[in-house]
This record gives sequence, structure tokens and C-alpha cells, in this order.
Amino acid sequence: MAYVITQRCCNDASCVSECPVDCIRPTPDQPEFATTEMLYIDPDTCIDCGACVDACPVEAIFSEDDLSASLARFRDINADWFKRHPLESNLDPLSSPVRPPKDLGTLRVAIVGAGPAACYAADELLRRADVQVELFDRLPTPWGLVRAGVAPDHPGTKTVANMFESAFRRDTLQYYLNVEVGTHITHEELLAHHHAVIYAVGAASDRRMGVPGEDLPGSHSATEFVAWYNGHPDFADRTFDLSGERAVIVGNGNVALDVARVLTVDPDELAETDIADHALEALRNSKIREVVVLGRRGPLQAAYTSPEFLALAHLRGVDVVIDPAELELDPTGRALLDSPDVEPSLHLKYTLAQEFAAALRADANKRIVFRYLVSPTAVTGTDRVEGLEYVHNELLEEGGQPVARATERTGSLSTSLVLRSIGYRGEPVPDLPFDERRAVVPNEHGRVTGADGSPMTGVYVSGWIKRGPRGVIGSNRVDAEQTVEVLIADFIAGKLVAPSGDRAALRALVEQRQPDLVDRVGWRVIDQAERDAGKPAGRPRVKFTTRVDLLQASKGGV
Repeated sequence: MAYVITQRCCNDASCVSECPVDCIRPTPDQPEFATTEMLYIDPDTCIDCGACVDACPVEAIFSEDDLSASLARFRDINADWFKRHPLESNLDPLSSPVRPPKDLGTLRVAIVGAGPAACYAADELLRRADVQVELFDRLPTPWGLVRAGVAPDHPGTKTVANMFESAFRRDTLQYYLNVEVGTHITHEELLAHHHAVIYAVGAASDRRMGVPGEDLPGSHSATEFVAWYNGHPDFADRTFDLSGERAVIVGNGNVALDVARVLTVDPDELAETDIADHALEALRNSKIREVVVLGRRGPLQAAYTSPEFLALAHLRGVDVVIDPAELELDPTGRALLDSPDVEPSLHLKYTLAQEFAAALRADANKRIVFRYLVSPTAVTGTDRVEGLEYVHNELLEEGGQPVARATERTGSLSTSLVLRSIGYRGEPVPDLPFDERRAVVPNEHGRVTGADGSPMTGVYVSGWIKRGPRGVIGSNRVDAEQTVEVLIADFIAGKLVAPSGDRAALRALVEQRQPDLVDRVGWRVIDQAERDAGKPAGRPRVKFTTRVDLLQASKGGV
């Protein structure tokens, strides 16, 4: 019997170092790690010890005998990866990371942001050094996209927050929530109270389609919709027109699939999750029967991962619809798929599409329809969205990569709701340089670099604002380790300026500017109140969705 990694794998590689027989791949030092959809366990080497299960922060690893029907296919998915990449075990002991000498004293670090990138950085610092960490976030709650971005029907993915809660129990880390850097405290003031500042602020904005009618009422970013149904306080008052029978999602990444599921699954299933109450009520009254997901390239280049695509096959009352003609491949695509070097995940992605295309459908079911090789050209309507026009694409080879180019064939869809899900974009950070083209803060391995290319003293980045919006939650762990490594190296080398203000001075300064500071105690009160509110309905929590309610709860009033 072997253990199997399944759909909700977060790729943070916590399990890799725990495996006593070194049978989990790819590892962070392998080139495949940067592009892998998930991690895999070699069934022929696994000794059934269960060490990886305890290490997994998102409950993604199961004994093969305990796999549910919806996860059973992952037994073969894990095995197939090793057929393509035979295991070459390396049980040489890993070198221990360098720790600062005790005579350097306590390292003080401010981290701006409280999402996965920030939390992985904080966790790494706490394990590596005698350190004091202050975690700043403009929201009254921590965890960033874990709380406000992960789909409510993926509760296992959210359990990574439990790992952070456990690591952050000690006073060596303090919360400064509901505090906005640039408003309540400046960058220079953070540096005056710390040896270093790490910015882990993510990619806050979304990319636009750039077509006429994009700003009509009824046309939104998927980012807004996801934040709305997850109870983000900045989006709780948004409204979305669910009165039509069809919604169109432009883009076919995993976020698009999240949105398509939320729009089509039975609201009674969502009622068992932590979805915001206002969203649940709106979805109960929704008239949407069909969600069309548009991708500008072909099925082999679709942005969704095969595990998330596979999960759609197990939605109750929902058919996944693909026209077999959409799956016809040109000679280049066919050669790629037939190559002995093709990655198993790509082959699976195409096989799943074929299975969906051939599957039986029920008239009573809702539908998620996938369309490939199409790009929007206009959102149409007079006072609000009434339809979307598109152009058919063809794939051309440019620089060894398939690129979508428009043809003369066009089409249109009637719809009252258009959601664009075509990627995120970083925003400039006050007092830091910014690369407008890449939408990141320029850096070398996490050290922020100035206009002359030299490192700025004591300023670092991690996560999407460092590398761009790619990867999943766990991708931030390896990224954070790299940033912390160079920060600690700079501390040991004497390159960081000792802070002039201590913790007490920092607290006094922030409380003067922001009396509604939410600290560890305040967050715990919010957290417990939400959990208590969820218990009568068998839900993990019922979220407070306005700043007023969150702040009231933080002070013990519900």
C-alpha cells in the first residue's frame, strides 16, 4: 500500500523533507518544480509510513486504500509521473541552513502583507533566527487569498492557515492588522523600527481585456466576484446580475473553474462552506443555467491544471460540455501529444477533455461549456451587458511557442454577466521602485534593487510582487526561503542598520495613528466568533463581511 497526493496539493513541498525514503517529486531544486501542477509519490518506493500525511498543510495526502471515488484516479496520476520521471533517490543529508550568531542579537523584521507569501516568510524567519516579526495588513484579518481567494468548496486548501496559526502562537510574532502602510505608518518608519522590511503584498489588480464595452454594468473581473463570494470587506456590497440563464467567463485558468463551479453547483452544497451569506442568498436566487468558459488557445494550452479539470467530473447536477470539434489538433499539437517526452499532466488534460466531450448529459443539469481558440472582441449592450462578441483564433508557432492569432471567423453569445479571468497584476508599492512592464518590484533573489541596480538596504520582497502572479499557494514557501536566506546573509554580514525604535515604541506609534489596530487577541476573538456562528448550521465559520462588524467583533461585541 502506498500514499497518494491528490487534487488539493498546494506545492509547498513540506512533505518532501519528511519522507524517509525520498520518494516525493519534484523537489524544489529540480527544474520540474517550477512548472509542476502538483507533487507526486512514487508508489514503488513508498513504505507506507505516513510521515508525509502529517507534514501536508492542506490534507492532500491519502492512503491509496482510503481514496474516495472522486480521488481514485490520482493513484494512476502519481504513478504515471514516475513512468516519465523515474525516481533517482538522493538520501544524502541536506545541509542545515545558516543561523545568525547569537552575539548579533535579535533580528527585527517587519512583513507587509499577511497572505501566504508573508506567512511563509514569517515562518521561515521564526525557524531560522532569534527574531521578532511584526506582520502588517490593511485588512482586520490575516491569511490574504487563503481567506478571500480560495473557493469555499475547497476547504482542505484553506487548512494551510492552521499551520500558520500554530507557528505564530508565540509573542515573537505580533499582528498589526487593520493597519495600512503608507497611511498609518510609513516605509521609513518601518525601517526605523526594524533591521529589515519584507513586502509580500501580492498582485492586487487584474488584467483587462481591452475591448469595447468592458466597463458596462454586468461586466466584472473574476477577482471582484471571488472576493464578493468569499466575504472580502472591500467587496461585500457589490452586486452581480444573476438573472440571466448564461454567464461567460473570459479565461480558463483555475480561478475561472472556481467561478464556474460556484455559479453552477447546488447552493445547498455551498451552504455547508464558509461562503459569505450575502453570496449564498444571491446564488439561491440565481437563474444561471449555463456558464461558458472561453480560452484564447487550444485544449493543450489551457491554463487550468488537470487536477482541477478532473474535479469537474464529480459535480452533482452539472454537465461539462465540450464540442468534439474543439479538440481537433493541428499537426504540431498532435506531434506534441504523441511525443514520448510529453508530460503526463498534459496527456491527462487532453484525455479528460475527450471524456467530457463523449459524456452523456442530462437536460435537467446545469452546464459548464468550454470553448477553445476564441478571444473576446467586444462586450455588447446599451445600458448593461447583453452579449459578447468574439473572434476565432488559430495557433501559430513563434519562438518555439504556440501563439493565438485572430482569423476572420467571428461569433457572439447572449449573456447578462461577463467575468474576465485573464490574470493578475502587481501594483506599485509606495517608496519602492517598480517595473511597470513586469508589474513587480525589481529585485535580485528578493533584495529590492534601486534605479542603479544596487540593493536597497534592508528592503526585500517575496511572493507575487517579487516574481509575478504565477504558481499556487505553496509556491510561496520556496520563494520565501530564498528571500529569508539573503536577508539573514545580509544581517550576518553587517549590511543591515540596527533599528532606533523598539517594539514598545512601534506599538505606541501605530496605536496613536490607528486606534482600531487589530492585534493577535483581536484576531482570535474574530476567529472564534465566526466559528461559533457557523456551528449551529454545521459550517466551518460564518464570516463577518464588513469592517464595522469585524472591528466590533475584535473588541468582543457580536
